[in-house]
Amino acid sequence: MSEAKKSEVDKAFARGAHPHPIDRGRTLDMASTLDAIAEALSFPDYFGKNLDALYDCLTDLSWLPPGEHVLIWSGSSVLKDRDPKAYLAVRSVLSDAQRALGPSGDRTDSRRLTVVLPD
Repeated sequence: MSEAKKSEVDKAFARGAHPHPIDRGRTLDMASTLDAIAEALSFPDYFGKNLDALYDCLTDLSWLPPGEHVLIWSGSSVLKDRDPKAYLAVRSVLSDAQRALGPSGDRTDSRRLTVVLPD
């Protein structure tokens, strides 16, 4: 685990959050990035592996325990360099979902989503 990712995991644990690190080497294109996010957050089998399904799962998280869930995507620059359009699309969905599950979001319940890109 990289030092940056370890630091973010430690920070999440310290504040009582649930860290979900993404395997750095798994985000090479859109499909592998969606798979890596799904694996990190233990998405259900019905995840449709597209951006709409990503948003739906990110703003649900009902299969995870209550509290803050921190998605830690170190190595996001790999996708950004290889496929900037895919990177921007995924980042947009992550930002929208984080906002929706934030304190003033429209889908607040007992789960919150924080997205961290340590590099």
